[in-house]
Amino acid sequence: MNVLPYQKSALALVLAGFVAGTSSSPALAQTAPPGDAPAASAPAAPTGAAMPRPLNYQPPVYPPEAEKAGLEATVTLQLDIDKTGKVKNVVVIEPAGHGFDESAVEAAKKLEFEPARKADGTPAAARILYRYSFALKKAEPPPDAGAGDKPSAAQTREALRGVVLASGGDVPLAGATVLLSGPSGQSEATVDGDGNFRFDALGPGKYRVIITAPGYDALDVTEEIAAGEAIEVKYRLVAASDGLEVVVRGARAPREVTKRTIEQREMLRIPGTNGDALRALQNLPGVARPPAIAGILLVRGSAPQDTQTFLDGTQIPLIYHFGGLSSVVPTEMIERIDFFPGNFSAQYGRVMGGIVDVAVRAPKNDGKYHGMAQADLVDARFIAEGPVPGTKNKVRFIAGARRSYLDATLGLALDAAGAGITQLPVYWDYQLGLEANPTPSSSVRLTFFGADDSIALVADQPPPGEPAISGNAGFHTGFHRIQLRYDNDIDDKNRFSAVASVGIDQLDFAVGPFFFNLANYSISGRAEYTRRIGKGITLNAGLDVFSNYADAKYRGPAPPRAGEPSGGPFSTRPLIESEFSGWIANPAGYVELEIAPTGRAKLVPGIRIDGYNRVDGVDVSPRVNGRIDLTSKFPRSTLKGGVGAYSQPPQPQETIPPFGSSGLRSNRAIHYAIGAEQEFTRNIELSAEGFYKQLDRLVSQQPSDVGGGTERGNLGKGRIFGAEFLLKYKADANFFGWVAYTLSRSLRTPLPGAEEQPVSFDQTHILTALGSYRLGGGWEFGARFRLVSGNLTTPNVCNFEQAGCIPNRANAIYNAAVGTYVAIPYSGPFSERFPMFHQLDIRVDRRFRFKSWQLSIYLDVQNVYNSQNVEGIDYNFNYTARQYVTGVPILPSFGIRGDF
Repeated sequence: MNVLPYQKSALALVLAGFVAGTSSSPALAQTAPPGDAPAASAPAAPTGAAMPRPLNYQPPVYPPEAEKAGLEATVTLQLDIDKTGKVKNVVVIEPAGHGFDESAVEAAKKLEFEPARKADGTPAAARILYRYSFALKKAEPPPDAGAGDKPSAAQTREALRGVVLASGGDVPLAGATVLLSGPSGQSEATVDGDGNFRFDALGPGKYRVIITAPGYDALDVTEEIAAGEAIEVKYRLVAASDGLEVVVRGARAPREVTKRTIEQREMLRIPGTNGDALRALQNLPGVARPPAIAGILLVRGSAPQDTQTFLDGTQIPLIYHFGGLSSVVPTEMIERIDFFPGNFSAQYGRVMGGIVDVAVRAPKNDGKYHGMAQADLVDARFIAEGPVPGTKNKVRFIAGARRSYLDATLGLALDAAGAGITQLPVYWDYQLGLEANPTPSSSVRLTFFGADDSIALVADQPPPGEPAISGNAGFHTGFHRIQLRYDNDIDDKNRFSAVASVGIDQLDFAVGPFFFNLANYSISGRAEYTRRIGKGITLNAGLDVFSNYADAKYRGPAPPRAGEPSGGPFSTRPLIESEFSGWIANPAGYVELEIAPTGRAKLVPGIRIDGYNRVDGVDVSPRVNGRIDLTSKFPRSTLKGGVGAYSQPPQPQETIPPFGSSGLRSNRAIHYAIGAEQEFTRNIELSAEGFYKQLDRLVSQQPSDVGGGTERGNLGKGRIFGAEFLLKYKADANFFGWVAYTLSRSLRTPLPGAEEQPVSFDQTHILTALGSYRLGGGWEFGARFRLVSGNLTTPNVCNFEQAGCIPNRANAIYNAAVGTYVAIPYSGPFSERFPMFHQLDIRVDRRFRFKSWQLSIYLDVQNVYNSQNVEGIDYNFNYTARQYVTGVPILPSFGIRGDF
């Protein structure tokens, strides 16, 4: 594991302690050299990875004045240890005064350590906590002086102190609960941010220690404490998520107002997602429900194209496979997901909505081979990882692949039933990563990844109103990337990271005589230099370049004039053919400061500059975000807020004639946000945030004065506003869950003087409640309930339940030339909302553990009570009647997986 400079304090560890004392006359000293107390059944540390190990022991001198006054104390020090194991700096973290601090510092300077080591065994600098305890010890009375009538002072100072870590990386498990029961009764402690806990004044005897932490198996051990003994222990907990090492967390403190995270166990167990980490994002505040089988993300009222997805720092065109059945990256390969619904920092740009940044985890570095295979009713996938043969674990690999098989299982049945589908949705994806560490502080990773989706149908009968559409119809999309990533922790103050990739995106659509083919050949790169320039001040400076060569071909009807009714069915209009090829380049640079005047406050001002070769102008986007903890101790109360400018270039088709126009500028949005976070208990936290997005320079179309067509311009504006609430129970040993609610509106004014109108993906109310509970014996049960405002539609026939609606009234004009009816909208754009969406999903898991592998089975059922949720409207041939089209019915999915 790479220990970044800003992570070292989080990896602080109490490695040593001692009890030293004297009495006034004579002086008797008792010392205990540092080390790990044995822990029954505690997993061993992984080979290679280790924190500093003390090689000597230097007891401090008991301050004479403090000894005479009968004072005792504990002094906690922060030690900076270099790669050779030398103590380079000593800082008092918890002072005690009375000369204890000075004595502890002088002793610590003489300590020597075996240096810390990364997972590959290479030495690394580290920062640890080291605690000295000063305790007076009375001279033991003679045997006949009433021994046994009353316990001595030493016999009341028995103590248990230690640290709790995650197995496989020595990461402190802050917030873990330690329950102690024994002769002194029952006590409970919470592990602090450095992984430490302590129990004092226990009394001798055997004690049962039970440790629980979210996402980890509980550890149950017994410790025996002798009279007058204070022992130091180290416990490691094993991840309880089917052996996976998926973690959703940020390596650094967020630079944004809001950064949503989903814990490892949560992403795997959320009902209705089939254990898919990226599908779990749809349950967070600010994320709207997409239409049925639409694999898109709708974030805070923004259009799907307004949210950008990155995979290890490289932009990818889609996040979900066709129909949203699964994401393009398997959960088992994800290290973390950073989701920013708005007000993100200057390192991201070219979008007005949100950011999803997915990191693929490094291969396991224990020198062994590991694998996973899983299959359910929709797809199958596998993961393999380990050392590359012949490299002595200096180069590791991780590989994965997935393919759906609905085409094989349901294709024949649907074809026999005359469904007109020759190929059901078929998708596959792949990932292959190679990683090495050229130096102890750097890593290089070469990754190949991609995804592909396709579907084909046969239209034996033309759809109503489109007589020219018949024959085969097909849709195909895919992307492929080759990526090179480099990270280097140069020293404690400097860090550099860079990623570059080349790839191709493909989009092909055809129906009858019409087609659209697009190939994008992309080259992109990002680089960031981080420098700690002073106490509490960090500078981030970066470059962000994206360019692609586009090759597009189109044959189909000409676009209608903006604001004019259609002259007939889409498929019967005169055909046009168009081609485009050329480079699109978007370079950008940014500078940002992270200012932390105290440990409780952080301010992040920054500025980003974007340029474009096919869009007019240069965008300068200043941004500032900040947060402050009102309390320094539990329960934490936090205020946060931010404001910033964000720009997004027009879509390529909007700049290319005949569908687009030249001379356009980028779309622009100003994000405002203010919120608060409040802890109530160690597990329960409430966050609330209000947001407002002011949009202008939106690209829209209007009738052209030349040629009778349309032209586009930066004429539109809009506004998006709302509030988000998240009441979360953080995962403990048995339960996790949350209730998320979003209230929002998304409105646009397409042209100057036009009436403001909602957009199709506007959803006023979004409520999600979910939870999962471990029943014991390897069983776990979870449920999710969603209640969401219906999607908007533009009706061609009125809703017969509405007042004033005239049944059987034709809302269409007969076109004699082609013999079909042309619909006339009954009311304005997106003027009708479908009924409220509601759905219950459940999931049941059962895990079986064996000596060297484990088996898991699960049942994930969507739409348990078969709710008839409306997703569209179907009209008859002359638009005198209509009926609702409902979405996915009850959908069970059974899966099985094995891990070794």
